[in-house]
Amino acid sequence: MSMDETIPYPGIEETLSADRFGTYLGWAGGDRNRAVSLYTLNALLSESLHLALHMLEVALRNRIHQVMTEIYGDMWFDMQQHQLNATQADMLARARDDLTDKGKDHTPARIVASLTFGFWTAMLGKEYETLWQQTLKSIAKREDGKGLRRKDFTRSLSPIRTLRNRLAHHETVLYWDLPKHYGNIVQMISWLSPVAADWCRAHCRFQSLYPVEGITLIFQGPGET
Repeated sequence: MSMDETIPYPGIEETLSADRFGTYLGWAGGDRNRAVSLYTLNALLSESLHLALHMLEVALRNRIHQVMTEIYGDMWFDMQQHQLNATQADMLARARDDLTDKGKDHTPARIVASLTFGFWTAMLGKEYETLWQQTLKSIAKREDGKGLRRKDFTRSLSPIRTLRNRLAHHETVLYWDLPKHYGNIVQMISWLSPVAADWCRAHCRFQSLYPVEGITLIFQGPGET
C-alpha cells in the first residue's frame, strides 16, 4: 500500500477517538494524511494476519485432537491427566456451557471447536513435556520429516498469542516486526500441515500489503519482546 494514495476522510478522528488517532498522528509527525494512511495500513495488515492466525488455530487444535484421539479416544480432554494446567478445566466447562446455551449436543467435535486458543497452547507448556515426548510430538514435523522438540515448536508461540490478542482488540501492531511474525506463523502451520501452509501462502494478502520499503514511524511505540 502506498502512503501517497490517501483519501483524507475528514472527521474520522471523531469516530476513532482523539487518543487512538493521536498515536498515528504522532507516528506521522503531525501529518494528518499520513496518519490516516498508517491507520488504514494497520487495519489492512491486521485483517490479513487474521487469516494466517485462523489457519494456525484450526490446524493446531485439529492435529492435537487427531493425535490424542488415536491413543486415548475422542474424549481424551476429560481425562484428569490431560488437564495439567489449572485453567483448562474451567475452559472445558465454559465450552460446554456455550454449547448448552446454543442448544447443541456436547459431541467431541463441537467441544474441540469451542475450546479457545489458550486451551491448545496450554497443552504445549512445560507441564506437558512428558505428554509431548509420549504423544504430542506426533502433531508436527520439520520440512525434512524430522521431529521437533517441544521448546523448538513453541519458541515463537508466546509472541504469536500476544499478537493475536492485540489484533482481537483492534490495537495497533505497526511497530511490531510483522514480517518476522508472519513468517513464524506460516512456519508453525507448515510443521502441522504443509498443505495448510500452502493454502495460507496462496490466500493471505500480508506480503502483498506490507510495504517493500518497510514502515517508518517517527515516534516509535513500545519495543517488542
